[in-house]
Amino acid sequence: MPKRFNDTGICIPSRHYMVDTSVKLKQVMQLVEWGEYFTINRPRQFGKTTTLFLLDKALNRRQDYVALKISFEGIDSDAYQNQERFISEFLIMLAQRLNFLKLSKQKQLIENNRPEITNLPALSRFITKLVGTMPSKSWVLMIDEVDKSSNNQLFLDFLGMLRNKYLQRDDGENTFKSVILAGVHDIKTLKQKIRRDETSSYNSPWNIAVDFKIDLSFAPHEIETMLQDYSQDKQIQLDISAIAEQLYYYTSGYPYLVSKLCKFIDEDIIPNRADKNWSLDDVEAAFKMIVDDAYTTTLFDSLIKNLENNRELYELIFHIVINGKNINFTIANPVINLAHLYGILIPSERGYCKIHNRIFEQRIYAYMISKSMQTEYGDINSFGGPEYCTADGLDIKLILRRFQAFMQENYSQRDRKFLEREGRLLFLAFLKPILNGRGFEFKEPVVADEQRMDIVISYQKQRYVIELKRWYGEKYHQKGLQQLCDYLDIYSLKNGYLLIYDFNKGKSYKEELIQFQDKEIFAVWV
Repeated sequence: MPKRFNDTGICIPSRHYMVDTSVKLKQVMQLVEWGEYFTINRPRQFGKTTTLFLLDKALNRRQDYVALKISFEGIDSDAYQNQERFISEFLIMLAQRLNFLKLSKQKQLIENNRPEITNLPALSRFITKLVGTMPSKSWVLMIDEVDKSSNNQLFLDFLGMLRNKYLQRDDGENTFKSVILAGVHDIKTLKQKIRRDETSSYNSPWNIAVDFKIDLSFAPHEIETMLQDYSQDKQIQLDISAIAEQLYYYTSGYPYLVSKLCKFIDEDIIPNRADKNWSLDDVEAAFKMIVDDAYTTTLFDSLIKNLENNRELYELIFHIVINGKNINFTIANPVINLAHLYGILIPSERGYCKIHNRIFEQRIYAYMISKSMQTEYGDINSFGGPEYCTADGLDIKLILRRFQAFMQENYSQRDRKFLEREGRLLFLAFLKPILNGRGFEFKEPVVADEQRMDIVISYQKQRYVIELKRWYGEKYHQKGLQQLCDYLDIYSLKNGYLLIYDFNKGKSYKEELIQFQDKEIFAVWV
């Protein structure tokens, strides 16, 4: 069976092109060998299940380990309402794994004793008995999808039982050497969902667990290993380093997104041409496919659902994506912590909240713009049209002039608070129908302060940089020009654009062509 890029379920080395994660696996193995209990809490489709799969295989290949990997996805919600039913389901899953490992004696032990194990103290005693049948081996328990148990107290009691056995193991108690839980949430946030009162929220039955600090995202040099495997298999030539960097540029190493872009290139882009070698343009084409408004996946559905279901989370992300605000990344802030757990936010190098990757940012941006256009700014839809397109790309000057006229005609009488809050959103909504799927725009996460936002438009292999900023006088204006020029150098561009929001009374709606150093900058005031 030929290999493919995988975007569903577990990645299997013999069937899928995979990043070499052996270094990460060794780091996880080290925690197991140290006898640690820990939780792998990462966003959805971030490689948790594949990591457990590979760890399970590696441990069970050794003569000194018995690894039991189960998933709580197989336990229905009714089981969590009844202790005896939950315990029975747990033991059945253990028996199935033991049968798979050909440990028939231990499987039979479970089947013989299961009817009598009706409460957690009895389960604790049985675990001691089970592990004691093979004292020369270290037993490891891995539980995937612990989020499925996130709304019940019984799961926490179960963890409390495991914790108690962990504390007693130095006194000779037979128990699991290591227990690994995997899910989106850490145990503290699971507990908060169950108990809302402040006094009990942080008294976790899992305070024995060590922090899991292993980075499961893919660095560019790790992405290269997958591309090397692919190029050798397909007998094609790739600029592996450059393509890996470009994949990382759009995904920030989010495992699912890396594989998905590669899958688009391999299965949707290159089959339509004779030349099967990849290029950087192919990565950009795949990016356009994944951010297309008509395309969706369960990951994107989950992303939007999380924003829809939490107003505070929505407002936080809105301020970052649309208003370009710099907000300190403080993990103790419950909303920021939740956004981090969902994989929406990560800390920037300067300690601000940053959208995890450009794909998420583009999807969130499109979703928020769509909501605004549907409810408040429907008249902006009429501004799309071919007159903005030239033989070389886009007429950005015309776009800015039309937006200036639109603002002067429709919003010149609005109060300052409205304009400060909605000004940038209006421009982004104005831009959306003009690009109309033929190009895309994103906010670069290099904002130096809360007064400016860099928008990069990619259209027909051309890039345009528009800086949105507030007017604070000539001194700040000169500083902004320098910042824009420095940024244009990154893209080797000579032309840039400024959209300046002046919220002062009696402002002038004007435009100016500015020669600054070796750059030509077209600026309009609204």
